[in-house]
Amino acid sequence: MEGKKPYLAVVIIHILYTGMFLLSKAALDGGMSTYVFVFYRQATATIFLAPIAFFLEWKTAPPLSFGTFIKIFMLSLFGITMSLDVNTLALKYTSASLAAATTNTLPVITFFLALLCRMESVKLKTIPGIVKVAGIAICLGGAATIAFFKGPYLRLLVHHHLFNSHSQENQGQVPSSTTWIKGVFLMVLSNVFWSMWLVFQGLILKSYPSKLLCTALQCFLSTIQSFIIAIALVRDPNEWKLGWNVRLISVAYCGIVVTGVTFYLQAWVIEKKGPVFLAVTTPLVLVFTICSSAVLLGEIISLGSVLGGLLLVLGLYCVLWGKTKEQRKENENWASDSTQKPYTTAKDERPQGTTPNQLYAENPCSWV
Repeated sequence: MEGKKPYLAVVIIHILYTGMFLLSKAALDGGMSTYVFVFYRQATATIFLAPIAFFLEWKTAPPLSFGTFIKIFMLSLFGITMSLDVNTLALKYTSASLAAATTNTLPVITFFLALLCRMESVKLKTIPGIVKVAGIAICLGGAATIAFFKGPYLRLLVHHHLFNSHSQENQGQVPSSTTWIKGVFLMVLSNVFWSMWLVFQGLILKSYPSKLLCTALQCFLSTIQSFIIAIALVRDPNEWKLGWNVRLISVAYCGIVVTGVTFYLQAWVIEKKGPVFLAVTTPLVLVFTICSSAVLLGEIISLGSVLGGLLLVLGLYCVLWGKTKEQRKENENWASDSTQKPYTTAKDERPQGTTPNQLYAENPCSWV
């Protein structure tokens, strides 16, 4: 049973993420402002996370220099605030299923950004290197397929939907081509912002290694940033009202369940099985969300979305396969080094006596 716990945790993680996509989409289709939604979500996450971080890490936290604070502020602005604002706006234009599909691009975009920052390399003369480049191209093809090809629509014969706030005019309605294409590219852009956070988060944690406090500080700064954006763009006081409805549920769910429970489960799974194990199960979110959104929200799935999603999954697995093969080769070379020299990359060193999964637990993004 102990060996099956990571598998159970992975399923729970993706079910929770499915709930995030569904509740967020229901709240937005119910008329909630995207910018107000992001502010309330980040404020809830800060209120939930800050006391835990202070209780667990305040006494052991290193001093926070002004330079590190500026880096954290900029990382919060682009990696969290801009990512969430753009993602939520894209979700309003498209569907929960598309949001789930594009999560498969995250490891690929992160790898590409790490490559541009010279934190990763590609050996084009080897099969794994060629497969990784092919995976990037396939993901681009998948995104283009979702954006520009629709094909026939797949509609389930379901007339009652769980979320009554999901307006009747939106149920079963097909978005216009212009709106859909705009939403697809906004969704990809939000993943680029989030991938930037994944790449540079590891660098910041080297100068400020208190993970919980760093995360809580980023949530707090993101709350201030998203409030400034929301108050500048949303002046109607009625837009800020939550009420006892799906708006309040979605804000509480995203702020507490996703930020607290899901992030903890992800860190635990990465520590036990490594980040590749978690990444290869990402398509589960797509499967869960397509089925749930069709039944609960009445979303219409196009053939182009299905084919594009499959291409995104294929591209993800190509990049992961190539990276895994290269990592395994490097680990074998490191283990067979009789001189026991520290393992070095372009930016970091692996201390003697540590295993890859221990490094992943310290920095979940270190595999890219």
